[in-house]
Amino acid sequence: MNVFDVAGRAMSAQMVRLNTTASNLANARTDYASEDEAFRAMRPVFRSVVEDNLATVDVERIVKTDAAPQRRHDPTNPIADEEGYVWEAAVDETAELIDMLETARNYQNNVQVLQTAKSLILETVRNQ
Repeated sequence: MNVFDVAGRAMSAQMVRLNTTASNLANARTDYASEDEAFRAMRPVFRSVVEDNLATVDVERIVKTDAAPQRRHDPTNPIADEEGYVWEAAVDETAELIDMLETARNYQNNVQVLQTAKSLILETVRNQ
């Protein structure tokens, strides 16, 4: 494993994280007929991987958060129960947007690592 493998795996993990966040945001502000049906935000679980004395990360699995959907009175909603309540998706949009920014920064940091390694290799080849 080399620096390109390490950065590539890290970028791949960040892409999974970004896609999960995008899915969470796409399901935010969605109403459901029951608490069991209601969408719950998802998060990737990462694990460290060490090969050839180099550490990187892989996505182990994706889990649903423990956040509980909120019950809201909306008797005009066609999926409201007999009391006029619906369940909102358990997604904190602010937290998701912050997570998206952090993920994008982490991804960009790994792009910079790859660009720096490439530049150093090209400079070494030119000087030989």
